[in-house]
Amino acid sequence: MTIEGETMAGEFDAHERRMWAGKAVPYGRTFAALCGAAVPELVAAAGVGAGTAVLDVGTGPGTAAAAAVRLGARVTAVDAEPGMVELAAENVPGADVRHAVLPELPFADASFDAVVANFVINHVEDPAAALAELRRVTRPGGRVAVTVWAASGNTALGLFTEALDAAEVGRPVFPALPVDFERTPEGLAGLLAGAGWQDPEGRQLAWTHRVSPEEFWQGPASGIANLGLVITGLPPATAALVKEHYDRIAGGRTGADGLLALPAAAVLAVARR
Repeated sequence: MTIEGETMAGEFDAHERRMWAGKAVPYGRTFAALCGAAVPELVAAAGVGAGTAVLDVGTGPGTAAAAAVRLGARVTAVDAEPGMVELAAENVPGADVRHAVLPELPFADASFDAVVANFVINHVEDPAAALAELRRVTRPGGRVAVTVWAASGNTALGLFTEALDAAEVGRPVFPALPVDFERTPEGLAGLLAGAGWQDPEGRQLAWTHRVSPEEFWQGPASGIANLGLVITGLPPATAALVKEHYDRIAGGRTGADGLLALPAAAVLAVARR
């Protein structure tokens, strides 16, 4: 249980496993596009190219793995959620997709030239231990590139919180990272340095996510992420009220094409083994 913001050992990871169980297909149809926008810069920062032995950690539906395969890399991908493993294997037949849970990976030391982790390390209980494990499986001179959502500049999920507030829905306290880090270029680079990586550098990424209001709603409506757990856990009448407020708020923010234009911001950090 969580008391005064303190999380018991193992509780955060257990919550993550429950939260993502069975969510692969709806995630692939909804929020995967938002997260996937960072992939081109992620694989470029890791130096992925023809013949590169790449590990994509937390592959999800395989977006980064697919990008690396298109570049001619030799790709291995892992995810902690079995449904994501199955979906990524279908989406990226050119990759070796396996089930694995950080901070323990089933690979020998120095197995890969590059490792990429797109919005992953904030989903493990001990980010520093996870990054140290990524370092272990990277060859000397190899590179890692990781992303997390930035501390500011993201307004997309605010649509859902506004709708919940308008419906006067309270939020439960979910397990938090026991030892968190600053979601800034300096904070993410510092986390890499603390895990033993060399010459870490962080920078901000920004883009606009264009999506229809109904498609965007389907993410939390399918139970994805903590907001999804809140919405799917509501009584039907309350959930319907939240949807009414969401439709009203989102409808006032669409363009002439009927799409939302949602600012998104992430932090990308790269370092050398």
